[in-house]
Amino acid sequence: MAASSAKPKHHTLPDDYGRRRFMVWIRDFDTRSFVLETKIEDHWDVNTKASWVVNKAKMRAALKLEFGENDFEVKIQNFVDIGTKPFSIIAYHNDFFAQARNAFVIGCYYASLTAACALGERILNHLIIDLRDDFKHTPQYKQIYRKSSFDNWDAAIGVLKAWKVLLPDVSEEFKKLQALRHRSIHFNQETYVNLRRDALAALHHIRCIIEQQFGWFCKQPWYIEGTQGHQFIKRSFESNPFVRRYFLPQCPLVGPLFAINFDANHNAQFIDREDYGSGVWTDEEFKELFNIRKPDDVVKAPTR
Repeated sequence: MAASSAKPKHHTLPDDYGRRRFMVWIRDFDTRSFVLETKIEDHWDVNTKASWVVNKAKMRAALKLEFGENDFEVKIQNFVDIGTKPFSIIAYHNDFFAQARNAFVIGCYYASLTAACALGERILNHLIIDLRDDFKHTPQYKQIYRKSSFDNWDAAIGVLKAWKVLLPDVSEEFKKLQALRHRSIHFNQETYVNLRRDALAALHHIRCIIEQQFGWFCKQPWYIEGTQGHQFIKRSFESNPFVRRYFLPQCPLVGPLFAINFDANHNAQFIDREDYGSGVWTDEEFKELFNIRKPDDVVKAPTR
């Protein structure tokens, strides 16, 4: 039995690598708005209704401590309107996105709007700078290799599309955010009138960008389709520059019978078999073995 930490920085490939896959371990999300906006249905049983009432009350109390009592009902509505914080790998966008969301909740709409627009530009810059060494052979490389930053969104989006880094829907979200950015950052009288609406739209665009490019269960092409409860990187995408740079360093390499154990500090440990044998499983074979596994098949954590 072998255990690996929740965030391995480097991978030493085992002898049975052909029978393992990198599992995506998502740790940044906030689904409280979903709970708050869920209506308690008449057909629910009494215990379920009571549980939802208690959970919502606790959540409201926690948000009041987090954001303050003044104009609390407005803050709650703002919190619900921005929606959930999508499941995402840990990268440079997480903290800044949280700050932009929090600014909107407390009514600092201009700060939220400009932060969301700036974050969009930062994501584009990171993607180009972090990945350009993998694309030295492309015509686009000579356009960007000497630059330390990029403020031309059209050019940046074009380069990343040519490199097949951005997913198609993500490119469209960037273009929509770009229009908001130009209208908001450059002087425009209408910004005063449309401030909250534009800030909310900018947050939604950033949310979609993060969810689709850095999240999970959004039909990203690098995931094995049809796995139940967890997602795994396709073997063919392990060499993809974007996946290799952002996903693999945070993904434990596991076989289909792995288990997750949490220590006293709630840190995840991945428990797995020492050896799955020789040979190579296709992604479909791995998926099938993972999906049909039974509780008795899963590796057991050592007892203390």
